[in-house]
Amino acid sequence: MPKMERIREVVMGPLDPEYFTQKAEAGWELAAVEWQRKAPGEESQPAGVCGDVPYGCRVADDGLHLVENPGEIEALTLMLALIVQDCSFARIAEALNQNGFRTRDGLAWTMVRVYNLLPRLIEVGPQVFSNESWVDRRKQLSRAG
Repeated sequence: MPKMERIREVVMGPLDPEYFTQKAEAGWELAAVEWQRKAPGEESQPAGVCGDVPYGCRVADDGLHLVENPGEIEALTLMLALIVQDCSFARIAEALNQNGFRTRDGLAWTMVRVYNLLPRLIEVGPQVFSNESWVDRRKQLSRAG
């Protein structure tokens, strides 16, 4: 299957049919349309902030991009290392707390909080596993086991 290239453009005004023709001639296919409008009686979010920020990331100083949150990446890496060692969620939560990690809300980790982070661990796992520091950690884990 060929690699798909995607772009997302912010629409600043009405679209001209010529725009779609130009994109199609350049090889692009329309993949999705997203509509939005102001909800009555609600404050709008600041520009650039949309939805929840995934654990392991933070909003950059420019307010438009996400960048890694080093402390959260450390916590995710520890969780992954303990999962590789087949530790229970209770043991993972205990290790996070012993190492001074707290949730974003400043709470202690519990096995339920670790479990709820599994989708994010699956998402970030390939990036962590390809990181150079993981190669060193994997060697330590294989010696310990």
